[in-house]
Amino acid sequence: MNAVQELPDKELLSRHAQGDDRAFDELVRRHRERMWAVAIRVLGDPEEASDALQDAFLSAFRGAHRFRGEARVSTWLHRIVINACHDRMRRKMVRPAVPTDDITLDALSNERTRSTAPDPTGRSDSAMDVHSALDRLPAEQRLALVLVDMLGYRVDEAADILEVAAGTVKSRCARGRARLLPYLTHLRNPQASQDVTSPRGGDRRS
Repeated sequence: MNAVQELPDKELLSRHAQGDDRAFDELVRRHRERMWAVAIRVLGDPEEASDALQDAFLSAFRGAHRFRGEARVSTWLHRIVINACHDRMRRKMVRPAVPTDDITLDALSNERTRSTAPDPTGRSDSAMDVHSALDRLPAEQRLALVLVDMLGYRVDEAADILEVAAGTVKSRCARGRARLLPYLTHLRNPQASQDVTSPRGGDRRS
């Protein structure tokens, strides 16, 4: 392990601002995976997420001198990637959804356990269902749900990243879950939608 790898995040950012080329590389190494997890779950598309992540790191690289040390570096970086994702989401048409129980939470938390790296063979049907449903939400509700329900951040941590009150995060999550419910109910028992029974009550498949 070299000396740079032993430095805390704030020291690395300070050194980068002073011209140390290795310092920012170490920050990227430490935080890239978690920031990718945010981007891919917010945007749902590997290409879009990759572009947003690149935009975020470029913004952080150029804006290191503006870091005031009032928050953790990881929180500051997450704000930047959230903003990069939000910029891309604004360009999309967000369709309105309709009016929760734990079905929505089950579907979102299941996504939390998936790999943070994109699947080269393509996402599963359930993952695509979740992201398709998330596309229907207003951006602020989607961001709150991704951080709290899919990535496991505490409400206060999500509030710091989004720069809003904790109560606002709770409210956005609650409204988002209610909107998602009609689109995710089938994930509670996916086999049920595949079972086809005959008018006599027997299974048509022999």
